[in-house]
Amino acid sequence: MKKIAYIIALAALSLATSGAAAQDKPLLGIVSISATEANNVRYIQGATKAADELGWQTNVVDAAGSADQANSAIQNFAQLKAHAIIDMVFPYSSIGAGLAAAGDAGIPVVTWGGGLGSTVAATNGSGGPMAIPVVDLMVKKMEGKGSILALTYRTGEVCRNREVVMDEIVAKNPGITVTKNEVRIPGYFEDGAQYANAWLASHPAGQENLAIWGCWDDPAIGAIGSLRAQGRDDVLVYGINGNAQALENIKNGFMTATAWQDSFTEGYNMVKMLKDIKDAGSAWQAKAAEVPAVLVTKETVDAFLKDHPEAIK
Repeated sequence: MKKIAYIIALAALSLATSGAAAQDKPLLGIVSISATEANNVRYIQGATKAADELGWQTNVVDAAGSADQANSAIQNFAQLKAHAIIDMVFPYSSIGAGLAAAGDAGIPVVTWGGGLGSTVAATNGSGGPMAIPVVDLMVKKMEGKGSILALTYRTGEVCRNREVVMDEIVAKNPGITVTKNEVRIPGYFEDGAQYANAWLASHPAGQENLAIWGCWDDPAIGAIGSLRAQGRDDVLVYGINGNAQALENIKNGFMTATAWQDSFTEGYNMVKMLKDIKDAGSAWQAKAAEVPAVLVTKETVDAFLKDHPEAIK
């Protein structure tokens, strides 16, 4: 597998791809909400592997959580006459300018967790379903009462949908109180730790059931740092995505559960589907093609890693 080149500046993208576009290989443009975040990395690796097999070249833009940068990146790829474009996590409603530019150029755009709407040809990695087993377990272990610190992120469609799922499940348990804090990209580890510190100060040990929930693993991992620094082992911690750090924290007893998302397969499958989309042309019918998540807990982590040793790498 060739090394993925992360192109941060849009000007650099234009320079780097102007020569590449002259080559015979079709260009696959990938716009990531955070190209260094573990789950994003796995998706890009899967997409790159499939693109290599198809004889396509890939270029990745890290939009660093900015919808404006994502729109600009998609517009740049459209100007470069990319073969296809993948939007990672930004909701289709926030990339309207990019979708319009790609549509005018006849370039299909698919999303990973960005939803299916407007001119999006296909999606996978939808956030809501992956949150269900984690939130169900959290509420069960809290026995329907106590307090939750929810670390959210509303710029990304995935986290929006996961938050909705949490709200719906928790609403059935009026004995649970939720405090929400929105983290930044970049800065999610630091924000998770900071918000946890403040929340812990007003939630002393021994008074009620306590849990911290991250709409993905990394903010929750940041919170674990605060828990360990304060010697607090009374708070259960939940994440989603199942990145290597989360799995290590579950093995070591610092995280309660995560839902492992096979993002490598999602990226690989989506690029293969892009070939079908290109081949079908106007006959293509937009669709979602989800890969189910796997709940991982202290009790199941060893068996899970035996079946999926690549998850810890």
